[in-house]
Amino acid sequence: MIELVIGGARSGKSSHAERQARACGLPVIYFATGEARDEEMTARIAHHRERRPPEWRTIEEPLLLAEALRREAAHDACLLVDCLTLWLTNAMFARREDEIDKLLATLPALPGRIILVSNEVGWGIVPENALARRFRDEQGRLNQRIAAIAGRVTLVAAGLPLSLK
Repeated sequence: MIELVIGGARSGKSSHAERQARACGLPVIYFATGEARDEEMTARIAHHRERRPPEWRTIEEPLLLAEALRREAAHDACLLVDCLTLWLTNAMFARREDEIDKLLATLPALPGRIILVSNEVGWGIVPENALARRFRDEQGRLNQRIAAIAGRVTLVAAGLPLSLK
């Protein structure tokens, strides 16, 4: 089953996704898509690492996510991707937007439990620059497409999960 967990910045979406992964009772493989390119991101990554149980295996995959998921998916595994927003950023900057279609084609065929974390970026003000507007639009489209194939969609706000699907 595929679950999409969406929410704004600091909404508690990652913590909720981690609780879902722990509760499913399967071995968890955590796919980290962020890259430590500055001190702030280094600190954020360290915070996420500290929260993860030691028995979870972590795969750092900033770009070729579909390929990595295909390689690791199994009926007796839970794959947790945190997060699609950073992954989409990486794909856009690398001009590898073909990876979006690869991910969307791969997800429905994967066995096991899949939990995907993504930001809801469309509730804020319209970004001033064209690149930021394009990213916001692409993120919104990606979230819609993932939600359409997911069996469960959960919106997290103020740490509270709200089932949308």
